[in-house]
Formats: sequence, C-alpha cells, structure tokens
Amino acid sequence: MNAAVPSQPLQTLQTLPTLPTLQSLHLAEQIATAAARVAPTWPLDEFIAVNPYWGWVDRPMAEAAAALGTLAGTRLTMPRAWFQAQWTAGRLQRRHLHAAVAAEQGPVAGHGTGDTQVQVQVAIAAQVTALEAALQVPSAPLARLPLVTDWRDRGEPPRPGLNWAGLVTHQVSQHCAAFFDRHQASWAMDRAPGLYGSWRQQLAADHGLPWRQSRAALRARLAALPATPQALIAAALDGMALPEAGREPYLSAVLMAIGGWGAWCAYERWQARLAGRDDDQIVHLLAIRLAWEWLLFEDAQPGSLPPGWAAGWGRAQAAADALQQAQRSDWLLQSAVEIADREPMIRGLSQPPAATEAVPPAVQALFCIDVRSEVFRRALESVSPAVHSRGFAGFFGLFIAYSPLGSALVRPQLPGLLAPAHQVSESGEGTALGQVLAAQRWSPQQLATQRRDALQWRQRWSEFRGAPASAFSFVESLGLLYGAKLLADSLPATAAPARWEDTGLPAQAAAALRPRLALTADDPAAAAAMAHGILTAMGLVRDFAPLVLLAGHGSRSANNPHAAGLDCGACGGQTGEVNARVLADLLNAPAVRGPLRALGIDIPAATHFVPALHNTTTDEVLLFDTDAVPAARRPALDQLRRWLDAAGQRARAERAGSLGLGALAAHPEALQQAVLARANDWAQVRPEWGLVDNAAFIVAPRARSRHLDLAGRSFLHDYDHRLDPSLSVLSLIMTAPMVVTHWINLQYHASTVDNQRYGSGNKLLHNVVGGRLGVFEGNGGDLRIGLPMQSLHDGHTLRHTPLRLSVFIEAPRAAIDSVMAGHEVVRHLVGNRWLHLFRIDPQTSAIEQHGPAGWVAADASNAGIAAEEPALAG
Repeated sequence: MNAAVPSQPLQTLQTLPTLPTLQSLHLAEQIATAAARVAPTWPLDEFIAVNPYWGWVDRPMAEAAAALGTLAGTRLTMPRAWFQAQWTAGRLQRRHLHAAVAAEQGPVAGHGTGDTQVQVQVAIAAQVTALEAALQVPSAPLARLPLVTDWRDRGEPPRPGLNWAGLVTHQVSQHCAAFFDRHQASWAMDRAPGLYGSWRQQLAADHGLPWRQSRAALRARLAALPATPQALIAAALDGMALPEAGREPYLSAVLMAIGGWGAWCAYERWQARLAGRDDDQIVHLLAIRLAWEWLLFEDAQPGSLPPGWAAGWGRAQAAADALQQAQRSDWLLQSAVEIADREPMIRGLSQPPAATEAVPPAVQALFCIDVRSEVFRRALESVSPAVHSRGFAGFFGLFIAYSPLGSALVRPQLPGLLAPAHQVSESGEGTALGQVLAAQRWSPQQLATQRRDALQWRQRWSEFRGAPASAFSFVESLGLLYGAKLLADSLPATAAPARWEDTGLPAQAAAALRPRLALTADDPAAAAAMAHGILTAMGLVRDFAPLVLLAGHGSRSANNPHAAGLDCGACGGQTGEVNARVLADLLNAPAVRGPLRALGIDIPAATHFVPALHNTTTDEVLLFDTDAVPAARRPALDQLRRWLDAAGQRARAERAGSLGLGALAAHPEALQQAVLARANDWAQVRPEWGLVDNAAFIVAPRARSRHLDLAGRSFLHDYDHRLDPSLSVLSLIMTAPMVVTHWINLQYHASTVDNQRYGSGNKLLHNVVGGRLGVFEGNGGDLRIGLPMQSLHDGHTLRHTPLRLSVFIEAPRAAIDSVMAGHEVVRHLVGNRWLHLFRIDPQTSAIEQHGPAGWVAADASNAGIAAEEPALAG
C-alpha cells in the first residue's frame, strides 16, 4: 500500500544533524572530558589547597590511579619501599594487612559457616602472606602510553642535553607565562588573537628552535594550520590517524603533559563559571600542545615512529585495566597503613563523652577548623576550664570579597568553591579613628586619598626597581641609603612586618579602620537573617558567654611566594582577620540583634563579640577593635589576654620539637623570640609546618574529642545534630567543609607521592611567574603547582604521611544517608573511596564505617573495617 509520507516527519529529518555535525559534537564531548580532568590551581596571592585529581572523583580512586598511570605516568600511592619502612618500624602490622584484605572481601569475610567460611579465611590468609611478600618487592616503573614527543626522544635529540618533551614544554610554558602575565612584565603581549593564535605567531618568529625541515617550511606549515583551536584538534587527530577509542585518552594525556598551565587555564574557567560566564583558554592550550604533536609527527624521519603507535592508543582502556590489577597490592597496603593510623583515634572517639559541670563559660572561643587550631584550642582549654572552644570554617560563613579603603584591590575572603555575594570595605567611623583624623586634620576622604597615593607611589617605585634600564644600577643609584635596607632585610627580625594595606597611613589610623558589611546599616533585617544562618551553622544559638572570641587565623613568613598557602584556605588563601572583624561588627550591632531576636536567637545585651587573629607561625593571638568592648567587660578582656598568652606558651612548647627548637621548650621567652625570628627570617624555608600530616575531620560536639591529644592532625568542626532537625547544617558541612578538608588532604597527598607533577619542587630554585601566577623551578619548564618539598620534608624524613582523609560525623545514620542521597559529589567522594566516612552514634558512642555494603561496625581492634556482622540499616 502506497501512502504519502507526512510532511512533519520530513521536516524533522531535515533538521537532524548531519554526520560531520555528529562527529563535531562527539569531538566537543571528548575535548570537554579531557579539560574537565584537570583541576584548577589558584594564584600565589590566593593560594589554596586543591585536590589535583578532582576531575577524576567520579571514578573509584584505584581506577583513576590506573588511568593516570597509563596517561601521565603518575602514582597515587607511595613506592613499596615506603610501605616496607612502615612495616620495619612496626607501624604497619599483619593484623592491619588482614583487615585491609577482609574489607576488600566485603561482608562475605564475616558471614557463612562451615567449609565456606574456612575457605574465605584461608583465601584471606593467603592474600595477607602475598602482601607481606609484596613489601619486599620494589615498585615497578610505570610505562605510560607514549606521545609523539616520547617517540621523538628515542631518536636524535633536538640539541645535546635537551629532549623534545622538555623543549616543547619550555616553549609552550614561556608563551603562556607571557600571555597570562598581568602584574610583572613591563611590555604586554598582544592577546587579541587568543592564546592559540598568538602562539602560532610567536612560534613562526622563533629562530632558536631546531627543525629537520627548513624554517621556511615550518612557517608555511604554521600558516596552514586551522585558525581555531577546535578545528586544529580535529585536523591533528585525523592527521595522525588516532583511532576513535584512543582520542579522548590521547587528548587527556596531551593536556597532562603541560599540566601546570592546564591547571591555570582550569582556574580561569572555574572563575568564569562562578561568575556565570565561560572561558576556553584550556581548549586553546590543548590545541597548542596537540599542534606540537602534529608538527613533530610530520617532521619525523620516515620510519622513526612505529607503524602501530597510533593504534596503541585505542587500547588505552585495556592498558589501564591491566595496571589497575597490577596495583591491587599497592592499594591494599595503602588501606592497611590508613587502618593502622586511625586505630588510636577510633579507640578515643568511641569513649562516651565525659560528664561536664553545667557552669556557664566565661569565654566561648570560635576557631577555624584548621588542624593547627587544634593544638592551640587544646592549650587554651587546659589553661582554664572557663574557656569553651568551638570549631567552624574560618571564613565564618561570610560570602564576601574585601576592598581596602583607597585601593582598587578586590580579593575574595571565602573558599575557592564559592563566589562572593557582598563586598566589604573599611568604615571611616569610630571614636578612635575620629581622634586620629582630628590630629592629622584629615577628612575620611583624605585618608582614602593618602592610602591610594602611597600605593601608587609604591607601584611606581617597584616598576623603577625592576625596569631593565635600572636592573644593574638600582643600588648604586641609591647608595648607602638602600644598602642599609639590604642589610636590615638580611637579618632576622622579631617585629611584625608592616601590612601592605597600611602603606602611607599613620599606625593609629591603620589600626582604627574597621572592615564593615554595608548590609549591617543599610538593611538590618537582611543582616539579621545572615547572622541567624551563621549562628545556626555554628550551633551557637543560646547560652552565650559574656565574651565570644571569633579567632580567624593567618601565618607569618618572609620572602615566601607560597605564604598565602599558610594562611586560611577557607578565606581564599587570606588571613581570617577581615571575616572575624566583619562578623563581630555584625553580631554586636544593636540594629541587628533586634530582628535576630525575632528569628529566635536572643543574644544578651551583655554579650560582646571580640574579633581576633591566631598567628599559626608564632601562636600569638592579636585582638582587634577592643576599643568597642564595653567598660563592664574590660576586666574579662584582660583575663582573656592572659589566658591567650599562657595558651600560646603551651602551644609553642608543643610545636618546638618539630621546628628544631626543642631545647627551648622549657624557656618560654627564648622560644617566643626564636619563633618570631624564624617567622621574619627571609632565608627560612620552613617557617611553620602548615597542615602537614592532616589525617582526620571530626564533626561532633567538642565534648567528643576534648579528652584527646590529636597532635594537630585533625580538623575539628562542632556539630550538634539535635539542633539540626532539617539537616541543613549537616548538608552544608558535608558539601563544603568536608570537601575543603578533602582538597587539603589530597593536595598534601599528591604533592608527597608525586611532587614532580603535583608539587612545586625545591623552594630555593623558585622564580615567580607573572607576579602571582605561580612559580617555575629554575628558569623554565612547566608552571609548578602544589606544595614545595620543604613543606613536606624536613631534610631527613617526610613530615607528611600520605593517607586519605578519615571523616567522623556524630549523627544518626539516616541523617548522613539522606545528605549523601541528595548530593552526587558526596556520593562520589565516599563511594569511590577518595575519603573514609565514619559515623559516631550519639547515644552509644559506637562507630561505624560506610562501605560498599552500607554501614559496618568499627572498633579499635579491627580499626574500623570488617566487623563480624553488618549494622542494620535505618
């Protein structure tokens, strides 16, 4: 039967993509996947910890490790020799190996009767014996799939002592450094053609590159390359005959070959997307590095590349699967070391909290969850039981950026995962500031002008100092005046260095300026709603002490490009001073407390919030805005100062040994002077240890851990599930602070297990790139990301133990399950074993671990793995 074909389906068919369009869509997906595998890196002045494997968390960690090993030649675990050292030292024992193997077996290891159970136990024992034998076998070198540059390096080098991979990296890296520079170079590159277009122009003009064919041929080939990055990528893959199954792995491997600049481009995209825009610089970078592959492919001697090299990339997944199987013992050893490390913590946390007297605290002290705060909090609590400390993310829940008065700078003061919603500047109000302005005969506007002019003069001075014409004559031009400064800079000092924000201001004026949220005065009801959310998340909603200390934290070091990495990661790599002062001002405002009371939180009129900054290098605590403290609270403020000073002495004494100052531990004044000198010594490569050796994140009331010495290795976040019936606070903790602590943990982990790719090498060789972009190790190579070796190693031994984060949450099982069910990222982190999740039962103190089969009981005897019976769900 013939029938007319309806016209609508014909129109639909006509609008279907053609074959080339489908191919381009598929290529776009492959490019997007390769780009998404690269985690961002933040600039030096906002340096925060990042999990460099972030783009792989949708896969099990062992599977991602095998893919990364195949594509980039990197490991995610330590070499066998390190595990063998743990075994020899007695930190790793057979029972830990047994627990790791039993955990991999799952519930079957603890179930069954008779012959079945005997067979399971025999199999486990055999695997444990095999692991003991594996400890004696050195790690085999990883053989990643070769790129064209690798094949070319097996032949004639471009120059004596230089290989093709190094030459390509250097050329691309130098171009990126010039292209992205905004702060250092006096002459800017023309960025109009984009990163890829400007690279084509630069390479055509480069006379220093060796080429088998003539330079004229190279220029002609560059001119003939496709004009857009996407077109170049498509043409290069076709030109090298990469099989379809190998294209996405090949693109990923090519981008990882220039991974430092890939991370910077990922940062540019991250920031753009936070602002609702997009950025494709990472695609340009991929095109540049792939173009090099294509050019070297075409320039190769006939027969120098194996005929089947491209087809080999079609078997990338099979190679990764084989590597994952080969690395099974390494991951079992990794699990065993983690089990051994958390034994004492499980034992301590499973003890019922000690009963405490219902005595109202004299001070409630809120500190950042940072592991360094644990040492100081423990010291402060030991000085006086009248001090109750709490842990909360150091940005104090404020989604702000900060712009100092008279400055064009706007810097974020919140985690890199988030975007600021408010901008904070400094107020020209206040009694203390009024007195200063009167003495100077200035208006508030003149104060801003004074700072702006001083900063501009400082910038011009810096440009003159760094200009090529004065590079060799600067000191001679200034004579003895600058010689004295050089001598002063070369000597250790004990005075605090001046803040750049205070440039051009009298000390009294700088001290009196106060960062303030405009919302506090402009819309008290909205400010009260913000305060309500913050206090609820803190769990501080009643029983306020007369003084509430809000202690942000920062560090102090000299001549240290990575100084921001020692400041507060929750504050975007800045100190927590601004956040603490803004929140204290918000919570002290009478106009805010009224509507806040209507929302259910009644802060007594006698309660005053005091902002402070904990210096983690010196363990000193500086109090701010104390002129606003009511007269009735002055005696309590003086007592708080004495407690803080005493706590600082104890904390410094505890840390003295790790800094090589153990002999001064019993001499408080000498020790304080020594740590101050260390902080200001421009030659000191280890002013403090930062977050080294972090291992756990504890989300529970302080009573749960107050009796434990956690040795500065645990993040502590207060949480009381009884105050969180909607689970909004738990959701916030598991999707923000838990992710941030995981990032910190994995950055230290990656910088330790593979510093060449994910760390920044030797501090002594660092050269800052673009004023703030990052560092080169030496005068070139890829942009270095992550931590320098001096932040991980004391010259004799590693100070960081590379362990996945163990997260302990005191909450009902159903509450945690509900949060995981609603958040894919949390499910990835837990289910794919990027971290270990434990639950502390609020009633019984029993501890369970979340595993593939759900929750299983944990105790100190088996270190939290493979209990005899699975816990009931619900």
